[in-house]
Amino acid sequence: MNSEEVTAVGAPIRSHISDYAETGPAEPSAKADSPAPEPRPSNPEPRRSRLLDYAEAEPPVRRDVEGRQAPKLGVPAYHTPVLVPAHPRYVDALDASGRSTRVPFIAYELFEHPTDGTVALAFTTPARLVAALGEAQPWVATSIGPLAEGVREHGVTVRVDPRVAPGHHNWRPDDLAAYAREVR
Repeated sequence: MNSEEVTAVGAPIRSHISDYAETGPAEPSAKADSPAPEPRPSNPEPRRSRLLDYAEAEPPVRRDVEGRQAPKLGVPAYHTPVLVPAHPRYVDALDASGRSTRVPFIAYELFEHPTDGTVALAFTTPARLVAALGEAQPWVATSIGPLAEGVREHGVTVRVDPRVAPGHHNWRPDDLAAYAREVR
């Protein structure tokens, strides 16, 4: 009994895996009545699965209703409003006439994340912000796109609606009252 499998038309079944790995002439068949082996090119062009063509291809660019490039799936749209932990800061400066003045600005609060390094937190609703950071947490509203672009320049990523360990609030009501007295 012959150990080589054959197709319904009597041709031997040969794996094509060797076409990807071997170069040079094909090995001769052990059968005396088999046709002469076909020589393989000495430097064949590597074959690839067509599946990789789809996997490596860039996804089609999606457009939003206004014709702008839409975000990738799972990423909030550029102008999605978010609430970001932040608080006012002041710097003493001189105005145009040379008088001393306080110039206000907003400072985003950044946090250390165990795997992402320094992150800015963003929340899609006030309830999610309060649940994560407490009711005394100061915040500002902004759009996710400008926030992400602004902090990316400093190596900071944005985490949207993160889970925060309960009971570890960043600001407590007493902290907020003390800060308000300090900046008056």
